[in-house]
Amino acid sequence: MKRYTLRGEPRPADATHFRIPYAEALNPQQLEAVTTLDGPMLVVAGAGSGKTRTLVYRVARLVESGVTPGQILLLTFTRKAAEEMLRRASGLVGGSCAQVAGGTFHSFAHQCLRRYGSEIGLAPTFTILDRGDSEDVIGLVRGELALDRKERRFPRKRTLGAIFSMAVNKGTTVADLVAADYPQFVEELEDLLRVYDRYTEFKDAKQLLDYDDLLVKLRNALATNAELAARLGRQYRYLMVDEYQDTNALQSEIVRLLAAPHANVMVVGDDAQSIYGFRGADFRNILDFPRLFPGTRVITLDQNYRSTPSILDLANAVINRAPEKYTKNLFSRRAAGERPGLVQALTEPEQSRFVAQRILELREEGVPLQDIAVLFRSSFHSFDLELELGRRDIPFVKRGGFRFIETAHVKDVLAHLRVIANPADAVAWNRILLLLEGVGPKKSGEIRAAIGGPSPWERLADVRVRGQIAAELHRLASLLGEVARSTNPGEQVSRVLAYYQPVLRRVYRDDYPKRERDLEHFATIAERYRATGALLADMALEPPTDSVGGILAADAADEGLVTLSTIHSAKGLEWHTVFVLWAADGRFPSPYTVGDDADLEEERRLMYVAITRAKDLLYLTYPIEIYDRGVGVIFGKPSRFVADLDESLLEPIALVDDE
Repeated sequence: MKRYTLRGEPRPADATHFRIPYAEALNPQQLEAVTTLDGPMLVVAGAGSGKTRTLVYRVARLVESGVTPGQILLLTFTRKAAEEMLRRASGLVGGSCAQVAGGTFHSFAHQCLRRYGSEIGLAPTFTILDRGDSEDVIGLVRGELALDRKERRFPRKRTLGAIFSMAVNKGTTVADLVAADYPQFVEELEDLLRVYDRYTEFKDAKQLLDYDDLLVKLRNALATNAELAARLGRQYRYLMVDEYQDTNALQSEIVRLLAAPHANVMVVGDDAQSIYGFRGADFRNILDFPRLFPGTRVITLDQNYRSTPSILDLANAVINRAPEKYTKNLFSRRAAGERPGLVQALTEPEQSRFVAQRILELREEGVPLQDIAVLFRSSFHSFDLELELGRRDIPFVKRGGFRFIETAHVKDVLAHLRVIANPADAVAWNRILLLLEGVGPKKSGEIRAAIGGPSPWERLADVRVRGQIAAELHRLASLLGEVARSTNPGEQVSRVLAYYQPVLRRVYRDDYPKRERDLEHFATIAERYRATGALLADMALEPPTDSVGGILAADAADEGLVTLSTIHSAKGLEWHTVFVLWAADGRFPSPYTVGDDADLEEERRLMYVAITRAKDLLYLTYPIEIYDRGVGVIFGKPSRFVADLDESLLEPIALVDDE
């Protein structure tokens, strides 16, 4: 087949034709990034420095310079981000950006494979499997191999899908990933690999591609088909990539191969905001970019348009201690503002009281609730605060992880306390009984019918059942008897947890380590209660997920909700006031990262991201008395990321009770 190459329109030699006043709209660094069109370029865009604006104006500049819009490719991590950038660029140049190719890595890969897949042996009619479809295929394969009938519970299809996907995105083997991140499945490794191999064979035979396959097949096509790589290089003469620090090994390789014919590639990102290593993102991609593309021009955007100088001074001090980084010093032309507060509370409840009280004060000062956020390293760090906000009728929404009361394992533990408080609680009884091996809905109903009365746990051992179920009921009867004889909530929860731990590991085998940490924190909360009724009431009065449950419903409609969020879920967002909860060593950084330098540095970057979400006010809080169930009360210290910084960067705040 003969091919005819269409050449792009010649670019004008001078700038007199440009309609957009670039020099007026951009600062000098942004202007340099926008007007440098050829060759490799890395834009290190600090937090709040206008990276999106820079990308938008560069698309417009390319179009105004005579580049055919269809020769521009903008890769982002969400379709919404790409659409918004191209919409804004079209607004600048009169709608001529409609033909710019923009979207996610996966959507671009899909487009290429539909068009050119036949050249690599892929049928044009291939089907894309979404996450649910992929899990269904894995479930089918698992059933074919009879692994769902093993005596020991085999990993769920969702967990298997996560393992397979992570191995691909990290560029490692399934075996190595299991050894590193899923040690509870090492004994099942041989069968797990059988599932993976059969899953791969099934997809190939049926012309099915999951999300990861889209990237793998595009990467392989570009690497092995020189003619196709050259053709795509000619088609997309100008390549731009947003949030490059979040790319994984596959995505980085695709960028390298696409840009190889011309090297006209601009990547934008911030090494200091690389926080998704657990998803497969590789921090080294942005550090190694100049090595992959010799002659790379590095431009640093360090003027921040979000935060006060006082907040930026703290952010700079935290990230400047990173051993590997691009040097930058964020600055702002705003007024200095208040110094970030380092709030030392005596206990976790006191920490929660401070945050709740300060939120109410800020609302009275005119700060809307929706412009206030509480950020934390791990989802369970907010459990106590959730209870305190509920007590004070402060409506909130939680992003990243489940709300405390909505977690299945917490509900399981509470159900054991509920049947003691209310023996007629059929819902709680059903939940408890369904946790027993061999008990399904029908058997649960039969058991509940047989134990009616004032103290039903005393009759559990007399229910006529055989074998394993009988032994299970005896153990449950013994536990509930012990719980009923105690009046101390902390002691009751401790007894339930001792009984429940093997149940937890069996029922939630795929992720029980995380759930165990949640329950340890719940036990700490229970220790502070004097009456079980009060504990159960506080749990039950928490608003449900999908609404504020009538709590200040009218006000919530007017002024929104306070945001509670993991830091990972808060990236890219900003608020007037930010509280960073549990900024204590051993909690932030996570104790599970302390032994690994790479993981510890990602924790440092996570702190940087948390700090730079704040526009006007920032509070880092921590308790000095931390209860650990293993060793008792330990002395808490500020996070190592802020503990040794210059004292002028933080305003120490000690909490005192109003006498």
